[in-house]
Amino acid sequence: MLKKIIPTLLVVIAMNGFAQNDAKEDSTIFKKIYDTSLLNGKSYAWLDHLSNQIGGRLSGSINAQKAVEWGEKELKELGIDRVWLQSVMVPKWTRGVTEFAYIESEPGVTTNVPICALGGSVPTPIGGIKSPIIEVQGLDDLRKLGTSEIEGRIVFFNRPMQADLIETFRAYGGCVDQRYSGAAEAAKFGAVGVIVRSMNLRLDDLPHTGAMSYGDLSNMDKIPAAAISTNGADLLSSMLKLNPKIKFHMNMNCRSWKDVESFNVIGQITGSEFPNEYMVVGGHLDSWDLGDGSHDDGAGVVQSMEVLRLFKEIGYKPKRSIRVVLFMNEENGLRGGKKYAKVAKSKNENHVFALESDAGGFTPRGFSFDCDDTNFARVQGWKSLFEPYLVHYFAKGGSGADIGPLKKEGIVLAGLRPDSQRYFDYHHAKNDTFDAVNKRELELGAATMTSLVYLFDKYGVK
Repeated sequence: MLKKIIPTLLVVIAMNGFAQNDAKEDSTIFKKIYDTSLLNGKSYAWLDHLSNQIGGRLSGSINAQKAVEWGEKELKELGIDRVWLQSVMVPKWTRGVTEFAYIESEPGVTTNVPICALGGSVPTPIGGIKSPIIEVQGLDDLRKLGTSEIEGRIVFFNRPMQADLIETFRAYGGCVDQRYSGAAEAAKFGAVGVIVRSMNLRLDDLPHTGAMSYGDLSNMDKIPAAAISTNGADLLSSMLKLNPKIKFHMNMNCRSWKDVESFNVIGQITGSEFPNEYMVVGGHLDSWDLGDGSHDDGAGVVQSMEVLRLFKEIGYKPKRSIRVVLFMNEENGLRGGKKYAKVAKSKNENHVFALESDAGGFTPRGFSFDCDDTNFARVQGWKSLFEPYLVHYFAKGGSGADIGPLKKEGIVLAGLRPDSQRYFDYHHAKNDTFDAVNKRELELGAATMTSLVYLFDKYGVK
Protein backbone atom coordinates (compact mmCIF):
# COMPACT_ATOMS: atom_id res chain seq x y z
CA MET A 1 0.00 0.00 0.00
CA LEU A 2 2.85 2.37 0.90
CA LYS A 3 4.44 1.78 -2.51
CA LYS A 4 1.22 3.03 -4.14
CA ILE A 5 0.96 6.10 -1.90
CA ILE A 6 4.53 7.34 -2.34
CA PRO A 7 4.33 7.94 -6.14
CA THR A 8 1.04 9.80 -5.64
CA LEU A 9 2.58 12.01 -2.96
CA LEU A 10 5.55 12.73 -5.22
CA VAL A 11 3.19 13.82 -7.99
CA VAL A 12 1.31 16.14 -5.59
CA ILE A 13 4.59 17.56 -4.25
CA ALA A 14 5.85 18.11 -7.79
CA MET A 15 2.59 19.84 -8.78
CA ASN A 16 2.72 22.05 -5.70
CA GLY A 17 6.33 22.95 -6.43
CA PHE A 18 5.45 23.77 -10.03
CA ALA A 19 2.52 25.90 -8.88
CA GLN A 20 4.76 27.76 -6.42
CA ASN A 21 7.36 28.35 -9.10
CA ASP A 22 4.66 29.61 -11.46
CA ALA A 23 3.27 31.96 -8.83
CA LYS A 24 6.74 33.39 -8.21
CA GLU A 25 7.31 33.89 -11.94
CA ASP A 26 3.87 35.47 -12.36
CA SER A 27 4.51 37.86 -9.47
CA THR A 28 7.79 38.89 -11.08
CA ILE A 29 6.09 39.55 -14.42
CA PHE A 30 3.34 41.51 -12.68
CA LYS A 31 5.92 43.76 -11.02
CA LYS A 32 7.65 44.38 -14.35
CA ILE A 33 4.32 45.30 -15.94
CA TYR A 34 3.25 47.69 -13.18
CA ASP A 35 6.72 49.25 -12.83
CA THR A 36 6.95 49.87 -16.58
CA SER A 37 3.47 51.35 -16.79
CA LEU A 38 4.01 53.67 -13.82
CA LEU A 39 7.61 54.68 -14.56
CA ASN A 40 7.71 54.57 -18.34
CA GLY A 41 4.08 54.51 -19.46
CA LYS A 42 2.74 56.04 -22.64
CA SER A 43 -1.01 55.89 -22.03
CA TYR A 44 -1.29 59.38 -20.54
CA ALA A 45 0.65 61.05 -23.35
CA TRP A 46 -1.45 59.18 -25.91
CA LEU A 47 -4.64 60.33 -24.18
CA ASP A 48 -3.37 63.92 -24.10
CA HIS A 49 -3.02 63.90 -27.88
CA LEU A 50 -6.29 62.07 -28.55
CA SER A 51 -8.26 64.39 -26.26
CA ASN A 52 -6.58 67.76 -26.73
CA GLN A 53 -5.31 67.59 -30.31
CA ILE A 54 -8.26 65.69 -31.83
CA GLY A 55 -11.15 66.10 -29.37
CA GLY A 56 -14.67 64.69 -29.42
CA ARG A 57 -15.01 61.88 -31.96
CA LEU A 58 -18.64 61.30 -32.87
CA SER A 59 -19.07 58.53 -35.46
CA GLY A 60 -18.93 59.83 -39.01
CA SER A 61 -17.21 63.08 -38.02
CA ILE A 62 -13.92 64.53 -39.24
CA ASN A 63 -12.49 64.04 -35.75
CA ALA A 64 -13.42 60.36 -35.78
CA GLN A 65 -11.44 59.96 -39.02
CA LYS A 66 -8.50 61.84 -37.50
CA ALA A 67 -8.61 59.44 -34.55
CA VAL A 68 -8.55 56.44 -36.91
CA GLU A 69 -5.47 57.83 -38.67
CA TRP A 70 -3.81 58.60 -35.34
CA GLY A 71 -4.50 55.12 -33.94
CA GLU A 72 -3.14 53.42 -37.05
CA LYS A 73 0.01 55.56 -36.97
CA GLU A 74 0.73 54.98 -33.28
CA LEU A 75 0.23 51.22 -33.51
CA LYS A 76 2.56 51.01 -36.49
CA GLU A 77 5.21 52.90 -34.54
CA LEU A 78 5.10 50.19 -31.87
CA GLY A 79 6.66 47.79 -34.35
CA ILE A 80 4.09 45.05 -33.79
CA ASP A 81 3.55 42.30 -36.34
CA ARG A 82 0.53 43.68 -38.15
CA VAL A 83 -1.69 46.80 -38.21
CA TRP A 84 -4.75 47.25 -40.41
CA LEU A 85 -8.04 49.10 -40.80
CA GLN A 86 -11.38 47.29 -40.94
CA SER A 87 -14.04 49.16 -42.90
CA VAL A 88 -17.43 49.68 -41.27
CA MET A 89 -20.40 51.84 -42.25
CA VAL A 90 -21.54 54.06 -39.38
CA PRO A 91 -24.40 56.48 -38.71
CA LYS A 92 -23.71 60.20 -39.02
CA TRP A 93 -25.60 62.64 -36.79
CA THR A 94 -24.72 66.27 -36.12
CA ARG A 95 -25.81 68.46 -33.22
CA GLY A 96 -25.89 71.82 -34.95
CA VAL A 97 -25.89 75.07 -32.97
CA THR A 98 -26.14 74.98 -29.19
CA GLU A 99 -29.57 73.96 -27.92
CA PHE A 100 -31.74 76.43 -26.02
CA ALA A 101 -34.58 75.93 -23.54
CA TYR A 102 -36.59 77.81 -20.96
CA ILE A 103 -39.47 77.30 -18.53
CA GLU A 104 -42.34 79.77 -18.91
CA SER A 105 -44.19 80.18 -15.61
CA GLU A 106 -46.50 82.85 -17.10
CA PRO A 107 -46.45 84.88 -20.32
CA GLY A 108 -43.20 86.83 -20.49
CA VAL A 109 -41.74 85.25 -17.32
CA THR A 110 -39.10 82.66 -18.27
CA THR A 111 -36.19 80.77 -16.67
CA ASN A 112 -33.45 79.32 -18.88
CA VAL A 113 -32.38 75.71 -18.24
CA PRO A 114 -29.52 73.68 -19.77
CA ILE A 115 -30.48 70.98 -22.27
CA CYS A 116 -28.73 69.02 -25.02
CA ALA A 117 -30.17 66.93 -27.84
CA LEU A 118 -30.04 63.16 -27.41
CA GLY A 119 -28.00 61.40 -30.07
CA GLY A 120 -30.17 60.60 -33.07
CA SER A 121 -32.95 63.04 -32.21
CA VAL A 122 -34.80 64.93 -34.88
CA PRO A 123 -34.69 68.73 -34.64
CA THR A 124 -37.46 70.93 -33.40
CA PRO A 125 -39.33 73.02 -35.99
CA ILE A 126 -37.54 76.26 -36.88
CA GLY A 127 -37.88 78.57 -33.89
CA GLY A 128 -38.47 75.66 -31.53
CA ILE A 129 -41.57 74.35 -29.78
CA LYS A 130 -43.37 75.61 -26.68
CA SER A 131 -45.98 73.42 -25.04
CA PRO A 132 -47.42 72.41 -21.68
CA ILE A 133 -45.27 69.81 -19.96
CA ILE A 134 -46.11 66.73 -17.91
CA GLU A 135 -43.77 64.91 -15.54
CA VAL A 136 -43.52 61.11 -15.35
CA GLN A 137 -41.20 58.77 -13.50
CA GLY A 138 -40.76 56.29 -16.30
CA LEU A 139 -42.31 54.40 -19.19
CA ASP A 140 -44.89 52.70 -16.98
CA ASP A 141 -46.22 56.06 -15.78
CA LEU A 142 -46.47 57.17 -19.39
CA ARG A 143 -48.63 54.23 -20.35
CA LYS A 144 -50.91 54.68 -17.34
CA LEU A 145 -51.61 58.30 -18.28
CA GLY A 146 -52.46 57.52 -21.89
CA THR A 147 -53.30 59.79 -24.82
CA SER A 148 -55.80 62.01 -22.98
CA GLU A 149 -53.13 63.30 -20.59
CA ILE A 150 -50.16 63.33 -22.96
CA GLU A 151 -51.37 64.52 -26.37
CA GLY A 152 -49.98 67.92 -27.33
CA ARG A 153 -47.59 68.04 -24.37
CA ILE A 154 -43.85 67.67 -23.83
CA VAL A 155 -43.16 64.63 -21.64
CA PHE A 156 -40.62 65.14 -18.84
CA PHE A 157 -39.02 61.86 -17.73
CA ASN A 158 -37.62 62.52 -14.25
CA ARG A 159 -36.67 59.15 -12.78
CA PRO A 160 -33.22 59.65 -11.18
CA MET A 161 -30.41 57.17 -10.88
CA GLN A 162 -30.90 55.18 -7.66
CA ALA A 163 -28.38 56.73 -5.29
CA ASP A 164 -28.35 53.92 -2.71
CA LEU A 165 -26.94 51.42 -5.22
CA ILE A 166 -23.19 51.12 -4.68
CA GLU A 167 -22.75 49.68 -8.17
CA THR A 168 -23.43 52.82 -10.17
CA PHE A 169 -23.80 50.92 -13.44
CA ARG A 170 -26.84 49.22 -11.92
CA ALA A 171 -28.24 52.65 -11.07
CA TYR A 172 -27.63 53.75 -14.66
CA GLY A 173 -29.25 50.62 -16.05
CA GLY A 174 -32.28 51.23 -13.87
CA CYS A 175 -33.30 54.44 -15.60
CA VAL A 176 -31.61 54.56 -19.02
CA ASP A 177 -34.66 53.05 -20.72
CA GLN A 178 -36.44 56.42 -20.47
CA ARG A 179 -33.61 58.05 -22.39
CA TYR A 180 -33.37 55.35 -25.05
CA SER A 181 -37.06 54.61 -25.63
CA GLY A 182 -38.84 57.62 -24.10
CA ALA A 183 -39.41 59.52 -27.34
CA ALA A 184 -40.64 56.46 -29.23
CA GLU A 185 -43.15 55.62 -26.49
CA ALA A 186 -44.29 59.20 -25.83
CA ALA A 187 -44.92 59.81 -29.53
CA LYS A 188 -47.42 56.96 -29.58
CA PHE A 189 -49.60 58.95 -27.16
CA GLY A 190 -49.37 62.21 -29.11
CA ALA A 191 -46.51 63.94 -27.25
CA VAL A 192 -44.77 66.72 -29.18
CA GLY A 193 -41.38 66.38 -27.48
CA VAL A 194 -39.43 64.68 -24.71
CA ILE A 195 -37.14 65.98 -21.96
CA VAL A 196 -35.14 63.38 -19.97
CA ARG A 197 -33.35 63.86 -16.66
CA SER A 198 -29.60 63.40 -17.21
CA MET A 199 -28.13 60.06 -16.17
CA ASN A 200 -26.01 61.58 -13.41
CA LEU A 201 -25.77 61.07 -9.64
CA ARG A 202 -24.43 64.57 -9.07
CA LEU A 203 -26.47 67.76 -9.01
CA ASP A 204 -25.01 70.13 -11.62
CA ASP A 205 -25.85 72.23 -14.66
CA LEU A 206 -24.40 69.86 -17.27
CA PRO A 207 -26.86 67.94 -19.45
CA HIS A 208 -25.68 64.44 -20.42
CA THR A 209 -26.38 63.22 -23.95
CA GLY A 210 -26.61 59.59 -25.08
CA ALA A 211 -28.17 57.33 -27.65
CA MET A 212 -31.91 57.13 -28.21
CA SER A 213 -34.10 55.19 -30.62
CA TYR A 214 -37.39 55.82 -32.37
CA GLY A 215 -38.00 52.12 -32.88
CA ASP A 216 -40.23 51.59 -35.90
CA LEU A 217 -41.76 55.10 -35.93
CA SER A 218 -42.12 56.73 -39.33
CA ASN A 219 -40.15 59.93 -39.94
CA MET A 220 -43.28 62.07 -39.70
CA ASP A 221 -44.10 60.64 -36.24
CA LYS A 222 -40.68 61.27 -34.67
CA ILE A 223 -40.50 63.94 -31.96
CA PRO A 224 -37.46 65.86 -30.64
CA ALA A 225 -35.75 64.48 -27.54
CA ALA A 226 -33.31 66.22 -25.20
CA ALA A 227 -31.60 65.72 -21.86
CA ILE A 228 -31.91 68.32 -19.12
CA SER A 229 -29.30 68.82 -16.38
CA THR A 230 -30.02 67.41 -12.93
CA ASN A 231 -30.32 70.90 -11.44
CA GLY A 232 -32.60 71.87 -14.30
CA ALA A 233 -34.71 68.76 -13.75
CA ASP A 234 -35.14 69.50 -10.04
CA LEU A 235 -36.10 73.10 -10.80
CA LEU A 236 -38.60 72.06 -13.46
CA SER A 237 -40.14 69.46 -11.15
CA SER A 238 -40.50 71.98 -8.33
CA MET A 239 -42.10 74.54 -10.62
CA LEU A 240 -44.57 71.96 -11.96
CA LYS A 241 -45.67 71.16 -8.42
CA LEU A 242 -46.39 74.84 -7.82
CA ASN A 243 -48.02 75.41 -11.20
CA PRO A 244 -48.94 72.42 -13.42
CA LYS A 245 -49.84 74.81 -16.25
CA ILE A 246 -46.31 76.06 -16.94
CA LYS A 247 -44.93 75.64 -20.43
CA PHE A 248 -41.57 74.48 -21.74
CA HIS A 249 -39.72 75.83 -24.77
CA MET A 250 -36.93 73.93 -26.57
CA ASN A 251 -35.02 74.68 -29.74
CA MET A 252 -32.65 72.18 -31.41
CA ASN A 253 -30.98 72.05 -34.85
CA CYS A 254 -29.63 68.50 -34.91
CA ARG A 255 -29.76 66.37 -38.04
CA SER A 256 -29.23 62.78 -39.24
CA TRP A 257 -27.36 62.07 -42.50
CA LYS A 258 -26.66 59.05 -44.67
CA ASP A 259 -24.30 56.41 -43.26
CA VAL A 260 -20.62 57.01 -43.97
CA GLU A 261 -17.54 54.78 -44.03
CA SER A 262 -15.32 54.57 -40.99
CA PHE A 263 -12.93 51.98 -39.56
CA ASN A 264 -11.96 49.77 -36.67
CA VAL A 265 -8.22 50.06 -36.04
CA ILE A 266 -6.57 46.70 -35.34
CA GLY A 267 -3.03 45.80 -34.29
CA GLN A 268 -1.66 42.32 -33.64
CA ILE A 269 1.25 40.55 -32.00
CA THR A 270 1.25 37.05 -33.51
CA GLY A 271 1.45 34.18 -31.04
CA SER A 272 4.65 32.17 -30.82
CA GLU A 273 2.98 28.81 -30.01
CA PHE A 274 -0.73 29.15 -30.80
CA PRO A 275 -0.97 31.80 -33.52
CA ASN A 276 -4.51 30.75 -34.46
CA GLU A 277 -5.87 31.37 -30.96
CA TYR A 278 -6.86 35.05 -30.73
CA MET A 279 -7.09 37.26 -27.67
CA VAL A 280 -8.62 40.74 -27.98
CA VAL A 281 -8.14 43.80 -25.82
CA GLY A 282 -9.93 47.00 -26.76
CA GLY A 283 -11.97 50.15 -26.22
CA HIS A 284 -14.06 52.34 -28.48
CA LEU A 285 -12.47 55.13 -30.47
CA ASP A 286 -15.66 57.15 -31.00
CA SER A 287 -17.08 59.45 -28.34
CA TRP A 288 -19.89 61.95 -27.89
CA ASP A 289 -19.29 65.48 -29.03
CA LEU A 290 -19.92 67.60 -25.93
CA GLY A 291 -16.53 66.93 -24.30
CA ASP A 292 -13.41 65.26 -25.67
CA GLY A 293 -14.30 61.72 -24.55
CA SER A 294 -11.32 61.22 -22.23
CA HIS A 295 -13.06 58.85 -19.83
CA ASP A 296 -15.54 57.50 -22.40
CA ASP A 297 -13.64 55.97 -23.98
CA GLY A 298 -10.28 57.57 -24.68
CA ALA A 299 -8.99 55.94 -21.50
CA GLY A 300 -9.96 52.47 -22.71
CA VAL A 301 -8.38 53.08 -26.10
CA VAL A 302 -4.97 54.10 -24.76
CA GLN A 303 -4.99 51.45 -22.02
CA SER A 304 -5.62 48.78 -24.65
CA MET A 305 -2.82 50.09 -26.87
CA GLU A 306 -0.56 50.12 -23.83
CA VAL A 307 -1.10 46.38 -23.28
CA LEU A 308 0.79 45.58 -26.49
CA ARG A 309 3.46 48.20 -25.81
CA LEU A 310 4.09 46.92 -22.28
CA PHE A 311 4.58 43.37 -23.55
CA LYS A 312 7.19 44.64 -25.98
CA GLU A 313 8.85 46.80 -23.33
CA ILE A 314 9.31 43.94 -20.86
CA GLY A 315 10.31 41.47 -23.58
CA TYR A 316 7.33 39.17 -23.16
CA LYS A 317 6.48 37.12 -26.26
CA PRO A 318 2.85 35.95 -26.17
CA LYS A 319 2.00 32.35 -26.91
CA ARG A 320 -1.30 33.35 -28.49
CA SER A 321 -2.05 36.09 -30.99
CA ILE A 322 -3.04 39.25 -29.15
CA ARG A 323 -5.02 41.95 -30.92
CA VAL A 324 -5.79 45.45 -29.83
CA VAL A 325 -9.03 46.63 -31.43
CA LEU A 326 -10.03 50.29 -31.38
CA PHE A 327 -13.73 49.90 -32.11
CA MET A 328 -15.73 52.52 -33.98
CA ASN A 329 -19.35 53.48 -33.22
CA GLU A 330 -20.02 52.01 -29.79
CA GLU A 331 -21.95 55.06 -28.68
CA ASN A 332 -24.74 55.15 -31.26
CA GLY A 333 -24.86 51.87 -33.10
CA LEU A 334 -22.22 49.31 -32.03
CA ARG A 335 -21.39 48.88 -35.71
CA GLY A 336 -17.66 48.36 -35.07
CA GLY A 337 -18.10 45.57 -32.54
CA LYS A 338 -20.64 43.81 -34.72
CA LYS A 339 -18.45 44.12 -37.82
CA TYR A 340 -15.38 42.74 -36.04
CA ALA A 341 -17.33 39.71 -34.78
CA LYS A 342 -18.90 39.14 -38.20
CA VAL A 343 -15.54 39.12 -39.97
CA ALA A 344 -14.02 36.88 -37.30
CA LYS A 345 -16.85 34.39 -37.75
CA SER A 346 -16.57 34.47 -41.56
CA LYS A 347 -12.86 33.68 -41.30
CA ASN A 348 -13.52 30.96 -38.71
CA GLU A 349 -11.07 32.65 -36.32
CA ASN A 350 -10.80 31.01 -32.92
CA HIS A 351 -11.22 33.79 -30.36
CA VAL A 352 -10.63 32.48 -26.84
CA PHE A 353 -10.51 35.66 -24.74
CA ALA A 354 -11.56 39.32 -24.99
CA LEU A 355 -11.14 42.19 -22.55
CA GLU A 356 -12.68 45.65 -22.84
CA SER A 357 -12.04 48.87 -20.93
CA ASP A 358 -15.10 51.13 -21.17
CA ALA A 359 -15.83 52.31 -17.64
CA GLY A 360 -13.51 55.29 -17.33
CA GLY A 361 -9.89 55.85 -16.40
CA PHE A 362 -10.36 55.68 -12.64
CA THR A 363 -8.51 53.47 -10.13
CA PRO A 364 -8.84 49.81 -11.18
CA ARG A 365 -10.76 47.64 -8.70
CA GLY A 366 -10.90 44.39 -10.66
CA PHE A 367 -12.84 42.69 -13.43
CA SER A 368 -16.20 41.28 -14.30
CA PHE A 369 -16.34 38.08 -16.33
CA ASP A 370 -18.81 36.56 -18.73
CA CYS A 371 -17.66 32.94 -18.76
CA ASP A 372 -18.44 29.47 -17.47
CA ASP A 373 -17.90 28.35 -13.87
CA THR A 374 -14.70 26.47 -14.66
CA ASN A 375 -12.90 29.48 -16.06
CA PHE A 376 -14.26 31.75 -13.35
CA ALA A 377 -12.91 29.40 -10.67
CA ARG A 378 -9.50 29.62 -12.33
CA VAL A 379 -9.68 33.42 -12.36
CA GLN A 380 -10.45 33.47 -8.64
CA GLY A 381 -7.31 31.40 -8.12
CA TRP A 382 -5.31 34.29 -9.61
CA LYS A 383 -6.81 36.88 -7.29
CA SER A 384 -3.88 36.81 -4.85
CA LEU A 385 -1.55 38.02 -7.63
CA PHE A 386 -3.61 41.21 -7.97
CA GLU A 387 -4.12 41.90 -4.26
CA PRO A 388 -0.73 43.67 -3.76
CA TYR A 389 -2.02 46.21 -6.29
CA LEU A 390 -5.31 46.62 -4.39
CA VAL A 391 -7.29 44.96 -7.17
CA HIS A 392 -9.84 42.80 -5.35
CA TYR A 393 -13.10 42.79 -7.31
CA PHE A 394 -13.65 39.59 -9.32
CA ALA A 395 -17.26 38.89 -10.22
CA LYS A 396 -19.36 37.15 -12.83
CA GLY A 397 -21.37 39.59 -14.89
CA GLY A 398 -21.07 41.72 -18.00
CA SER A 399 -17.93 42.43 -20.00
CA GLY A 400 -18.15 45.15 -22.64
CA ALA A 401 -20.53 46.21 -25.40
CA ASP A 402 -17.99 45.99 -28.24
CA ILE A 403 -16.76 42.50 -27.37
CA GLY A 404 -20.26 41.19 -26.62
CA PRO A 405 -20.89 40.12 -30.24
CA LEU A 406 -17.93 37.71 -29.93
CA LYS A 407 -19.74 35.68 -27.29
CA LYS A 408 -19.82 31.95 -27.95
CA GLU A 409 -19.26 28.75 -26.04
CA GLY A 410 -15.70 28.47 -24.78
CA ILE A 411 -14.72 32.13 -24.89
CA VAL A 412 -13.98 34.22 -21.81
CA LEU A 413 -15.19 37.83 -21.98
CA ALA A 414 -13.99 40.32 -19.37
CA GLY A 415 -14.44 43.97 -18.50
CA LEU A 416 -12.07 46.17 -16.53
CA ARG A 417 -13.90 47.55 -13.50
CA PRO A 418 -12.46 50.81 -12.18
CA ASP A 419 -13.95 52.63 -9.19
CA SER A 420 -17.26 53.83 -10.62
CA GLN A 421 -18.46 56.38 -8.05
CA ARG A 422 -17.44 59.42 -10.14
CA TYR A 423 -17.88 57.97 -13.61
CA PHE A 424 -21.40 59.24 -14.24
CA ASP A 425 -20.37 62.75 -13.20
CA TYR A 426 -18.61 62.87 -16.58
CA HIS A 427 -20.38 60.28 -18.74
CA HIS A 428 -21.59 61.81 -22.05
CA ALA A 429 -21.21 65.36 -20.71
CA LYS A 430 -19.23 68.51 -21.50
CA ASN A 431 -16.84 67.89 -18.59
CA ASP A 432 -15.59 64.53 -19.94
CA THR A 433 -12.22 66.11 -20.68
CA PHE A 434 -8.54 65.31 -20.27
CA ASP A 435 -8.17 67.24 -17.01
CA ALA A 436 -10.69 64.86 -15.37
CA VAL A 437 -8.33 61.87 -15.83
CA ASN A 438 -5.66 61.10 -13.24
CA LYS A 439 -2.36 59.96 -14.77
CA ARG A 440 -1.55 57.37 -12.11
CA GLU A 441 -5.04 55.87 -12.11
CA LEU A 442 -4.94 55.54 -15.90
CA GLU A 443 -1.54 53.82 -15.78
CA LEU A 444 -2.63 51.44 -13.02
CA GLY A 445 -5.58 50.42 -15.19
CA ALA A 446 -3.33 49.71 -18.17
CA ALA A 447 -1.04 47.55 -16.03
CA THR A 448 -3.99 45.68 -14.52
CA MET A 449 -5.35 44.87 -17.98
CA THR A 450 -1.94 43.74 -19.22
CA SER A 451 -1.55 41.44 -16.22
CA LEU A 452 -4.85 39.67 -16.88
CA VAL A 453 -4.05 39.27 -20.57
CA TYR A 454 -0.67 37.81 -19.58
CA LEU A 455 -2.31 35.18 -17.36
CA PHE A 456 -4.82 34.07 -19.97
CA ASP A 457 -2.07 33.98 -22.60
CA LYS A 458 0.19 31.86 -20.40
CA TYR A 459 -2.41 29.42 -19.07
CA GLY A 460 -5.05 29.51 -21.80
CA VAL A 461 -8.80 29.04 -21.46
CA LYS A 462 -10.25 25.82 -20.08
